[in-house]
Amino acid sequence: MGRSLQTQFGQEPQVVMTMPLLEGLDGVQKMSKSLGNYIGIEDAPKDMFGKIMSISDELMWRYFELLSFKSNAEITKLRQQIDDGQNPRDVKFILALEIVERFHNKTAADGALQAFKNQFQKGAIPEDIAECTITTENGDIGIALLLKNAGLCVSTSDAMRMVKQGAVKINGEKVADPRQLISAGTSAVFQVGKRKFSKITVS
Repeated sequence: MGRSLQTQFGQEPQVVMTMPLLEGLDGVQKMSKSLGNYIGIEDAPKDMFGKIMSISDELMWRYFELLSFKSNAEITKLRQQIDDGQNPRDVKFILALEIVERFHNKTAADGALQAFKNQFQKGAIPEDIAECTITTENGDIGIALLLKNAGLCVSTSDAMRMVKQGAVKINGEKVADPRQLISAGTSAVFQVGKRKFSKITVS
């Protein structure tokens, strides 16, 4: 229809190829670096693996269809396994392993899987967490300001909200008071949510 109309208006008939857009990690908007809902092809294996594991179970099938080299028959079989009672997480492992191996290698993918299990299933602290030193002028610093300055939260209000939600831990112990003071001389592993860690020294 469109090509016929172009001919009638003296235009060269054109061909249009369309491709489906890949939704980002939020499952709503298209994957975009500017929106912060993307998986970078240069992401470290553990980061790439963790991002894939963070998508919803429903979005997982979209990723299988657009990103995996598995056939439709194989994907249908995986769907059936979940219908039969298999944990969707285990099927998501298959997707994450495939994607990480494609952009890195099998050894890196297997290592990312093990690191994920250690961190999220066994509660272990990652071995290669970032370290930083935060200086305070008065000897103490509020937990919210500390988390902001360390880059674990985008703002003090964000940090306080995370504490109230029970998402902040110090050496594995949950922080209950969003106004808790951290004393100079403290050196501990601070955790926000499931994936953000930093070994912070207060001086």
